[in-house]
Amino acid sequence: MLPDDRRLQAANPTGWFEDLYAEAEAGTASVPWDVPHPQPHLVEWAEGVDGTGRRALVVGCGYGRDAEFLASLGYDVTAFDISPTAVKAVQQRFPRSRVTYVVADLLDPPAEWHRAFDLVVENMTLQALPVALHAEAAGRVSSLTGSTLLVLAVARDEGPEPDGPPWPLTPAEVEAFAGDGLTSRSTRRDNGRWVAEFARQLAMN
Repeated sequence: MLPDDRRLQAANPTGWFEDLYAEAEAGTASVPWDVPHPQPHLVEWAEGVDGTGRRALVVGCGYGRDAEFLASLGYDVTAFDISPTAVKAVQQRFPRSRVTYVVADLLDPPAEWHRAFDLVVENMTLQALPVALHAEAAGRVSSLTGSTLLVLAVARDEGPEPDGPPWPLTPAEVEAFAGDGLTSRSTRRDNGRWVAEFARQLAMN
C-alpha cells in the first residue's frame, strides 16, 4: 500500500512518483517496492534465457532490481523511470552497473525507442497509474516492443474501479497490451498476479 497522502496522485498522476522517491531519500517515506531481489515471476520466466546480443527495456525501473537481473543474463539493458531521484539513487546503488538508467516518461517516450527492444518488461508500473491512463500506457508499452513483452501485475476481476493506488489490472486491461502488432503468447493468473507474454510477428522477406 502506498502512503496515506494520496494527494500525491490525485492531481499529479505521474509526477507523484518523484514526490515519493524524494521523500524516501529525505527519510520521511518508504517505497513499498524497494526490495532486494528481482520479481519472482520474472526470474521464473527467464530460467534458461541467454540475453547475449539482445536489448531489453525495463519500464518504471525504480531501484533497479529487475534491470540488474536482466543484465546478469547478458542483455544490453536500458531502464527508465519518470523520477530523477529514483534514477540517481539506482545509479548510486550500482555504480559499476552495465545498465543504462535514464529519466523518461512512459506516456511520452523517446521516438528512437519505438520497437527498439527485443524484450520489454512491464512490472507493476501500469497499475500505479489511474485507470483512466491504463489504455494509453499499455499502448505505449506495446509500441516499445520489438519482439517480446512480459507483463507482470496484480490481477483483479472486471467490475467497479477500485480505490487505488494501486489499480490492479482486469483481464481486458491485460489483453489491451495485444496492440501495435503484438499478439498474446500466454496469459496466466498465479496467486493473484498476471503473468502475460506477448510477441510481435516479424514480417518475412
